[in-house]
Amino acid sequence: MSTFQFKQFNIEQDKTAMKVGTDGVLLGAWAPLNNSPYSILDIGAGTGLIALMLAQRGHAEQIDALEIDDDAYEQAVDNFENSPWADRLFCYHAGLDEFMEEPEDEYDLIVSNPPFYTEDYTSGNEQRDTARFAASLPFEDLAEAAGLLLSEKGVFCTVLPYKEEEHFIALMKAENLFPFKITRVKGTPNTEVKRSLMAFGWQDTASLTIDELVIETGRHQYTPEYIELTKDFYLKM
Repeated sequence: MSTFQFKQFNIEQDKTAMKVGTDGVLLGAWAPLNNSPYSILDIGAGTGLIALMLAQRGHAEQIDALEIDDDAYEQAVDNFENSPWADRLFCYHAGLDEFMEEPEDEYDLIVSNPPFYTEDYTSGNEQRDTARFAASLPFEDLAEAAGLLLSEKGVFCTVLPYKEEEHFIALMKAENLFPFKITRVKGTPNTEVKRSLMAFGWQDTASLTIDELVIETGRHQYTPEYIELTKDFYLKM
């Protein structure tokens, strides 16, 4: 499907291997906006999905996205320009290391759905797998970027494989950033936790909220919680 239709915008994805996926939709819908961010940065934007979701959800005046892959960058720019929020969205064609060399702005919200390698993922094309792995965003770089680019009231949000949760929390702690909200995601009630949605801030508060989200009880039988989270976006919710 080269066009993915959401309620208020469309995602063209014919040029890139980075298709719309549940992880991105979850992060875009879940990321807390309680600090009313003025400026947002999406690291590794892919098609621009998460930046567009945040444009729909909030009133941020400046929503920047960062994408190193040529095709994905072009796709994100097109999707931004064709959206109702084109004047608030901007995509940089750069890698994170390059972007961090001369940071011009601080951001109130930074989001990233980093490409990660799961053991069960292989495209059958070794070259593509290697490229995907080598071009992925190391978690160390993400943590460092958060430490450098977040404003005083800033929040950093990401979605990672559950098995990486502890390791990532330790990396963020080294940057003096601490989790205040974690949602662990399961495909069905009986499957293992697969993903962790995590939000970090500068305050080391004792009040870390941890909850669980189950996506469906049966094939396309979505849970009330998942529908509530995504209903402003998915056409059929």
